[in-house]
Amino acid sequence: MDRALRQDEARALRRAAAHALRYREAATGATVPPAAGVGEMMGRFRTALHDKGMAATEVIDTIARDAEDGLNRMSSPNFYGYVMGGSHPVGVAADMMVSAWGQNAGSSFETPAITAMERAVCDWGLDLLGLPADCGVGLVTGASVANMVAVMAARNALLAAQGWDVEAQGLHGAPEIPVLIGNDAHSAPFAALRYAGFGAERAIRVATDDQGRIAPEPFFEALDRCKAPPLVVLQAGQINTGAFDPFAALIPAVRAKGGWVHVDGAFGLWLAAVPELAGRLAGVQGADSWAVDLHKWLNAPFDAGMVICRDRAPLVRSMTARGAYLPALSDQWEPADSTPELSRRARGVPSYAIMRHLGRAGVRALIARHCALAERAAGLLAAEPGISVLNEIHSNQVAVTFGEGAEGDAQTEAVLAHVQKRGRVYPTHGTWRGRQIMRISVICHATQQADIELLAAEVIGAWRQVGKGAL
Repeated sequence: MDRALRQDEARALRRAAAHALRYREAATGATVPPAAGVGEMMGRFRTALHDKGMAATEVIDTIARDAEDGLNRMSSPNFYGYVMGGSHPVGVAADMMVSAWGQNAGSSFETPAITAMERAVCDWGLDLLGLPADCGVGLVTGASVANMVAVMAARNALLAAQGWDVEAQGLHGAPEIPVLIGNDAHSAPFAALRYAGFGAERAIRVATDDQGRIAPEPFFEALDRCKAPPLVVLQAGQINTGAFDPFAALIPAVRAKGGWVHVDGAFGLWLAAVPELAGRLAGVQGADSWAVDLHKWLNAPFDAGMVICRDRAPLVRSMTARGAYLPALSDQWEPADSTPELSRRARGVPSYAIMRHLGRAGVRALIARHCALAERAAGLLAAEPGISVLNEIHSNQVAVTFGEGAEGDAQTEAVLAHVQKRGRVYPTHGTWRGRQIMRISVICHATQQADIELLAAEVIGAWRQVGKGAL
């Protein structure tokens, strides 16, 4: 039996590469949002599975054709939604090889090349972020899972310090662990608390200032009331304002209490890589664990994130699935010891390719450029009467409102809807301090000053029409 790649299969690979290249080359000039909705897409794709199969090239061509107007061009330099990088082309190219290689990256013995590249990503990431080189690191799907894994490592360490083995005994009857978290934390750490069995509503929510930063005085008061060493969740990059908790003030107090500090740094932690911006995160290196996305500021293709723990042992104890024992901790540690997965794709390879391509200087320049562009966007918008920028520009996030009060909320929604419908640029929505906002996240690798000028023109043009009642 011939086991070589069939001609039809080889043609399908080439056609897929051609479709991918055409899509990326057209992304900059095309409108950003999908032209067709989910109902139409369901009609195209959710059909009966026929008894007779389809030729490989026909499958690829059909998918490319039918999906085209149902895709959001998130790789466009004009996509400013949520906080999502634009899938750097070099990372995409490496990701194509990852799929072709078909490696299950959970074992260093089975996939030594993958493990070596992923360990390099971990080493380089720690170096760029200014974190200790001997930290334990796991490559996960993103900051949501990174937060979950870090909270589970903290749970392991804090209970072990009280003589309780949570991996063997579970949580039933376990000692209490207080949890402190800022009132304006992202939803991901709250989800992590649920997944780890702490319960999101049992966490003590600490008051924050007008930028979403934890206020030290109420924090210290809450810390003093803790009867056991707490788990404290801090934030590097508030989702609306991009602000940072006062790490230098808070972390030493928690450590003096014997607690564990975890930092949700999905995008904001990357500022530590830029010398002129790193001071905004002063003291963050004193934490016990950190969550950071690679598919945000590094612009790696989805999915890619890192969980980092200062002490690797509780990370491995909480994650390893190699048996109910702690494996030997060697320099060549197993990938699956630091993540919740035994089977996974080689998700670190695209990040390896991007880091090799950009180098240290390129990564730093990317982050610095985006922060400068966010300042530019805020300045252009704030200069227009009736437009308010609600946040100081701490990083790459801009929170914008239009008009005042309840009428202003309706106007904000109308401006956003018009901008998104035109589709030349694509910011998204949010709420902040009781107001509806347009949230602008500058994080795509391809975004340049001309794109910011277009963004401002589109938003200001929509606001002028809304303000006149023309929309």
